[in-house]
Amino acid sequence: MDYQFLQLEQHNQVATVWINRAELHNAFNTQVIEELHACFQALNTRDDIRVVILAGRGKSFSAGADLNWMKQAGQASATENQADALKLAKMLQSLATLKQPTIARVHGIAFGGGMGLASACDICVASTDAKFATSEVRLGLAPSTISPYVIRAIGARQASRYFLTAERIYAEQAHAIGLAHEVTTPEQLDSKIDEIVQALLLGGPEAQHASKQLIQMVNYQVLTEDLLQQTAQHIAHVRQGDEAKNGLNAFLNKQSPAWIKTTAE
Repeated sequence: MDYQFLQLEQHNQVATVWINRAELHNAFNTQVIEELHACFQALNTRDDIRVVILAGRGKSFSAGADLNWMKQAGQASATENQADALKLAKMLQSLATLKQPTIARVHGIAFGGGMGLASACDICVASTDAKFATSEVRLGLAPSTISPYVIRAIGARQASRYFLTAERIYAEQAHAIGLAHEVTTPEQLDSKIDEIVQALLLGGPEAQHASKQLIQMVNYQVLTEDLLQQTAQHIAHVRQGDEAKNGLNAFLNKQSPAWIKTTAE
């Protein structure tokens, strides 16, 4: 399959999915989401692929959602808005439920949906220059569709802080709260990932798939269709509100959002 915003590389039994929108820090819009979803679905049928690595070209892993796309979605009808959000929710689910073990190769920024992608992977290896954030509230939004994966990664207690403050989470802190399994220098990032890949290749693929299913079954709740609908409806409702419209406009116009001015007064 040909992709506009992805590059798929295979080396023996390892596939690397590169998000290739470097000029926009690999932010995703409808097409990027659709391509990722299609790619993950295709990989899920491949018995010759044992491990999937998710990475970003350029300076960043992923800046999350393209804000112009989010703004347009928020101005659409409620039905179109929710359908658009559901595409993102289903893409993340297709990553989280891949039968192969998945590794997020994180360097630079992983904000919003980018942090969601890293959390949806089974394993996260971060460079020392990595920066994570659930930045949505500073735009008048909420981290709705990524929430099942981020909360699963860092727990509700840590999410209570970072969902509300949108503080940047630097690599060492990401490791401390359980978001990143390993932190290494940029020069050693790929060698560390290769170490983990070699360990994964020692396990049985069917056993690993069963183990992934076991974790989902035991840990809190299964990612059901109802949960996807709930999270999609949640962000669709939030981003149609006045606060979200103000926050997105302010960011795109390099202004302060209204709530910051109100707080200052």
